[in-house]
Amino acid sequence: MAILYVGIDLAKNVFAIHGVDEHGKAMLVRPSVQRARLHQLVAALPPCTIGMEACSGAHHWARLFAQHGHAVRLMAPKFVAPYRPTQPLGHGTRGQTRLLEGGHRHRRQERPHGLGGAGQRRELQAARGLSTKQPPITRHRATA
Repeated sequence: MAILYVGIDLAKNVFAIHGVDEHGKAMLVRPSVQRARLHQLVAALPPCTIGMEACSGAHHWARLFAQHGHAVRLMAPKFVAPYRPTQPLGHGTRGQTRLLEGGHRHRRQERPHGLGGAGQRRELQAARGLSTKQPPITRHRATA
């Protein structure tokens, strides 16, 4: 039987994938898929419905998966666990709309001293499909 529904748990570098057929039987279970291999794996699947948590990186992945004929549904985080078939689903943002809105939102907000805007920059980069590592935390010792 063919895979009809795929759920993807998005993260920064390692993703989890679970695909089921029309009877709910698990046909694809991959608890650990590297970022570089996710697109290749999903492109090899027959067109199906893919569900993901709506986060900054989900819009990028939704655009990529839709190019291969998949129907992508983004879910609000409060609905992700447990999944319920009756929940409202959204579609991936098309084009540059979300990216433009995010850039304006980032510039408008007041940033406190330090790394206040670093998290927002990483979120906008994730929406564009870019993955960045967080800088290491450096602690300075007081000299006496």
